[in-house]
Amino acid sequence: MRPFDFRSDTVTQPTANMRKAMFEAVVGDDVYRDDPTVNELERKCAALLGKEAALFVPSGTFGNQLAILTHTKRGDEVILGDACHILRYEVGAAAVIAAVQLRSTPTEKGCFQLEQLEKLIRGDDIHFPETGLICIENAHSGGNVVSLEHMSDVYKIASDNGIPVHLDGARLFNAAHALGIEAKAIAACADSIMFCLSKGLCAPVGSMLVGNKTFIERARKNRKLMGGGLRQVGILAAAGLVAVEEMIPLLAEDHIMAQRLADGLDKLPKVEVIKAQRDINFVFCKIALPMPIDAFIEALAAEGIKATGTPDGHFRFVTNHDTPAEGVDLLIDTLKKLLS
Repeated sequence: MRPFDFRSDTVTQPTANMRKAMFEAVVGDDVYRDDPTVNELERKCAALLGKEAALFVPSGTFGNQLAILTHTKRGDEVILGDACHILRYEVGAAAVIAAVQLRSTPTEKGCFQLEQLEKLIRGDDIHFPETGLICIENAHSGGNVVSLEHMSDVYKIASDNGIPVHLDGARLFNAAHALGIEAKAIAACADSIMFCLSKGLCAPVGSMLVGNKTFIERARKNRKLMGGGLRQVGILAAAGLVAVEEMIPLLAEDHIMAQRLADGLDKLPKVEVIKAQRDINFVFCKIALPMPIDAFIEALAAEGIKATGTPDGHFRFVTNHDTPAEGVDLLIDTLKKLLS
C-alpha cells in the first residue's frame, strides 16, 4: 500500500521532469561561476522576484542564516517575531554564525504590532547594541499569510530607520497564491528574500537567496565561508529550474486538497479544525486522542498515513504535490475509524 505523507511539504519527491533535467544537466564549477545551469536558475529567480541578483544555497536555514550574516555585523541585534522559524527552528544559528542577538516580539498570525516594532529599534546609546536587521516570515510557519499592507508598513518603518528587512519566504509562492498577488509584490517589501525550492515546489535540494547585486556579491563570499561553494551544483539547479518553471502554478492544487481535508475533518466530532490557521496548505487541528500519541501515530501508519502530533492531540497535516484526493480521503476515513 502506498503511504501518504502529511508530515510536511518537505517530503515531496522530485518529478519525472526534474529527474530527467538533473540527468541531462550541463554543469561547470559554480565557485568559478561557470556552471550555466546555476547561472540560469539565479537569473530566473532574480527576475521572478523583481530583484537584481540571486544565489543558490543548500537549504532554507542556510539561506536565512547567510542573509543575517551578510546584513549584520558582530554584536548587532535582529528584531523578529517570537513564533518565527529563524528563532524557533534554526538551532540558535544566528548566535553561532553571525554573532548577533535575536530580539523577539509577540506577533499575531505573523504580523508585528507596529508601534511595538518601532519601540524595539535601538536608539543611539553607548549601552545599546545597534539594530542591524528586521526579519519577517511570509507565509508564516503557523499557517497564516501576512498581508501586503502589513509588509509595506514594516518595510517603511525599517527604511525610515536605515534598517534592512529580510523575508523568510520559505513558502513565498504559497503566500502569493493565498493573497492573489504576484510573489514580486511581496518581495518588493524586503531587501533580501529566501525561498525554498525543496518544499511544495518538489525540488530535492536547495533554496534561493535574492536581493540587489551588492548584497548578493557579499553573500556569495559568505556562502563560501559557510561551506556552501558546491562546485558542479547544476545537477541540483536543474531541478530548481523545473520547480520555478512548472511547479508554482500547481501549488493551487495543494491548497485545494488542504481545504478538502479541513472540510472532511470538520465533520468528525472528536476533531477541532483550527480555522484561524487555514491560509495555505496546512491544516492544524486538535484531536481527542483515544490512545497515547505514539500508539495513535502507529495506528495511522498501519493504514498508510504518515503524520506527527503532540501528546495533547495537536496535529499539523500538510498537503503537497504528492497528496491526491485519494490520500486526503484515506486520512479522513482512517481518523473516523480510529476515533469511533
